[in-house]
Amino acid sequence: MPGVGGGRTRRAGAGSRPVRPAEADGGAPGARRTGGSPRLDRALWRALGDLGFFSLRMPEADGGVGLGLPEAVLLFEETGRALLPGPLVATHLAAGAVPGAATGETVVAAADGGLVEWLGEADVVRGDTTGAVPLRSLDPLTPLHRVPAGRAAPDPVAVLLTAAEQLGTAGRVCELAAQHARAREQFGRPVGAFQAVAHLCAGILVRAETARAAVYAAAVTADPADIAAARILADEAAVRGARDCLQVHGGMGFTWESEVHLHLKRAWVRTQRAGGVTESEEALAAALASESA
Repeated sequence: MPGVGGGRTRRAGAGSRPVRPAEADGGAPGARRTGGSPRLDRALWRALGDLGFFSLRMPEADGGVGLGLPEAVLLFEETGRALLPGPLVATHLAAGAVPGAATGETVVAAADGGLVEWLGEADVVRGDTTGAVPLRSLDPLTPLHRVPAGRAAPDPVAVLLTAAEQLGTAGRVCELAAQHARAREQFGRPVGAFQAVAHLCAGILVRAETARAAVYAAAVTADPADIAAARILADEAAVRGARDCLQVHGGMGFTWESEVHLHLKRAWVRTQRAGGVTESEEALAAALASESA
């Protein structure tokens, strides 16, 4: 179709896929809108339970899959890539402790750093939510409430799984930027041939791959310092990557037909989870200081 400056856009690859019904008003697979508020797809939640998503790290003797943190990181990376909504981390961590969480029959939310995601859809909420106040969430698929309770020390596994979701976002926006840079034409050639666009795409890739190495390493070592470093790098790769991807797409990236802006909004919301990047920076600084002492 005609583009700005007389350019043309070729319909190619995943960047031109048809909008799914669930996404027609800014949604994504796994969520529905009712009366302006996102609603969790309970059938999908139970399907995730049947597939062993929530019970992945539970012992086989307890009805789980019997795998470990590296496998969980790979799965959560894919949920980030797919923009899968819902309190995935909270329910995964509750498997084995909250009845029904492992099978997907129970949706579990958690008070996390003064915020609670999906409070209205949760069957069980871990933590004190007294005085919870609804917030207008930047991400249309992550309803938020603020709670006055003080901050608790973040669970390192929650930090790592959040980093894995951010890594999935970083990988997806890298793909989207490259696809658009190849397909979009200006002045008779793909926009990816222009140095400014090529540098944006290269930066997205470098940050994503750097974060990937850190997240995968932390999944193997489970060292708190490694997890903190992975979180810092993954947050940067997701947020900066999505912002640069928007620059590559131009105004098209803000339309509902594009998923780019949804990745940026979700990445921004995730930066507030599990203590936020500030907690990870302080944990990493403390670990480095103790090593040099």
